[in-house]
Amino acid sequence: MKHTTIKPLLLSALLALTFSACQTNSPTVGGGGNISYGDAKAVETVTTDLGSTDIQMTSEKMTRSLLQHPLVQNIIRKRELLMASPVQNKTSEYFDTSLITDTVLAQLQKNGVRYVIAGANMQNQVDELRRQNQSGLYRSDKTAKIGRMQGAKYRLDGSVSSITKRNSSTKDVYYKINLQLIEIESGIVEWSDEQEIRKTARR
Repeated sequence: MKHTTIKPLLLSALLALTFSACQTNSPTVGGGGNISYGDAKAVETVTTDLGSTDIQMTSEKMTRSLLQHPLVQNIIRKRELLMASPVQNKTSEYFDTSLITDTVLAQLQKNGVRYVIAGANMQNQVDELRRQNQSGLYRSDKTAKIGRMQGAKYRLDGSVSSITKRNSSTKDVYYKINLQLIEIESGIVEWSDEQEIRKTARR
């Protein structure tokens, strides 16, 4: 009787050890420096340069303004297409302006707006169409056909400008971010909005 009782106990212990050995935590790789993760939505006030908080606030405000416009609701209903031109950086500092349009477009798409590839990114699309149709590697009835791309009816355009003032103790930077929705065929600006940002640093 004792012999038959011990066997299940030993088996249970072995299984527990096996499972505990398999359950390992994902390792953290690091060089021991002062690096840590932060909140991507936290307010960033490191410098007077245009930062992540400015991009987030601007993109959210512009998206809300666009979605409230009757024209955009009509665009969603008719499934018309948008495209976005690169936002012009008219400031003296460098930053990736596509962060603004990419964020706005992503939010618009979540609300039913469809958009096409911008002209600056068109080459990858053209190369893929040529590869499928001219390389001889694909069945003709299974390729994406040339000449079937759809043109956008509206273009999202914009710019970022700044004015910087400083004296011995203070640096003041004023930013104006403007976006416009333009009907491509007529060139009419159907919607525009702007975001103003002022950042001040004192020594």
